[in-house]
Amino acid sequence: MSAQLDALPLRHVLTLPTMGSAVRIARETTEQVLAEWGISRRDPAVDPALLILSELVTNSVRHAAPTSPNVTVIYAAGQDTFVFAVHDRHPYRPPLAVAGTGGGGLDTVMELTLGLGGTAIVRGDADGRGKSIWITLPLRKTP
Repeated sequence: MSAQLDALPLRHVLTLPTMGSAVRIARETTEQVLAEWGISRRDPAVDPALLILSELVTNSVRHAAPTSPNVTVIYAAGQDTFVFAVHDRHPYRPPLAVAGTGGGGLDTVMELTLGLGGTAIVRGDADGRGKSIWITLPLRKTP
């Protein structure tokens, strides 16, 4: 993932307290960052990306807050790719199973991600006490 991320010229990092307002702020920041980067709000990946992001930040708020005072969203983009990760300091690394397996919010994340031709992976922190869920989505190529 890091080689792919290094190749993307646009980057932004947002760190928020792991509390309910983080979901709204992360979503609003994503909309602002995409607009600043010239990624059209009408791109087919944008609405699903916002929902995926909301689900991932919600999971961090619900499950990681006792061990992770902050949640961090990392954004990167290139001409035809939008990548984002949601990081917290909770050690549990949820399995990202195939959509339709009853995984609640993560089921939705996988359904949307795969439906767009994207990828999702979970990467643990080196110390084993946290993780990031990385989402890579293709953007519509502009002529």
